[in-house]
Amino acid sequence: MASTIASVTATAFDSNKVTIIYVLGGPGAGKGTQCGKLVEDFNFSHLSAGDLLRAEQNREGSQYGDLIRTCIRGGTIVPMEVTIKLLEVAISAELRERSGPEWSHGRGRFLIDGFPRKMDQALKFDETVCIPSQILVFEADQEAMMQRILERGKTSGREDDNLETLKKRFQTHNELVEPVIKYYETQGRVVKINSNQSIEQCHKEASAAVLKVLV
Repeated sequence: MASTIASVTATAFDSNKVTIIYVLGGPGAGKGTQCGKLVEDFNFSHLSAGDLLRAEQNREGSQYGDLIRTCIRGGTIVPMEVTIKLLEVAISAELRERSGPEWSHGRGRFLIDGFPRKMDQALKFDETVCIPSQILVFEADQEAMMQRILERGKTSGREDDNLETLKKRFQTHNELVEPVIKYYETQGRVVKINSNQSIEQCHKEASAAVLKVLV
């Protein structure tokens, strides 16, 4: 009995108070755009795993900077310990600093964009940080996603917004992220949204989905 209780209470945050929604989809599927709209409507905190990693790689004195930079340039996945720790620290900071009725008495609501990207990340986060309430998956044709990213790359300044890295990112998504989505589908937590649709229709469907799990 003791071991069972320990396993239940081992997470850093209580999923009954903290709502975690993973936002997944291939590069250019519209995750960032839709997260921005959900933040406006529901007072979420939007945590982008990629943005956290890019900030950490540029932080002076970071012990992970070179490792993160190598992974991003190569289109490969940063070791899970680094990404999970950055997310946990960011969640803690938001819970301390945010205000409003959605953020009182230890409560909070988070969109985690671009994570998890491997099964070990998913299992470790669920075990040690917080169990997600929902997984939003934005799906689009690969050609459409590629064109969006290449267009973004003209002004984004991101090292990974180029054709060579993009091909690796699509391969990584297909090989590693899809099994994560299937895993959560068996738990009934996945909502898939066709992001070939208009931004407005995607937002309508995403809003209806998240309303079902907000605490």
